Amino acid sequence: MRKQILVIDDSRPIRFLLKTILKKDYQIAAVPDGYSAMYYLQQELNQPDLIIVDAELPDMDNWEFIEHLKSSCLYRNIPVIVFSNLDDEEAQMNCIQLGIIEKFTKPFNPVQMIQSVNNILQRPISLTV
Repeated sequence: MRKQILVIDDSRPIRFLLKTILKKDYQIAAVPDGYSAMYYLQQELNQPDLIIVDAELPDMDNWEFIEHLKSSCLYRNIPVIVFSNLDDEEAQMNCIQLGIIEKFTKPFNPVQMIQSVNNILQRPISLTV
């Protein structure tokens, strides 16, 4: 069974790009905002192996979705890649504090994104309680 990735970004071209570059090897679901992502995650069979999310979602404050995700017992162990227009010290600190595995600044390099996804999804799973 192919690993599943959830992509969350309000930009239709970015969702399309990520789906296009990743669909060969992974099952991709893409949603435009945080509330759609929460709804998707609450569906019984939807447990992604990786989440790629924009830190600046239109329906939430910056980092709010990721904070909810990482505070949840159900979802906190899902690896997260963040991409964002934010490229400052505060963004770096948020990534460290929230346990973000990788951060890309927009515009990002699609080849590097594919390599990062492949590296993360080939790692052995380590569960923390």
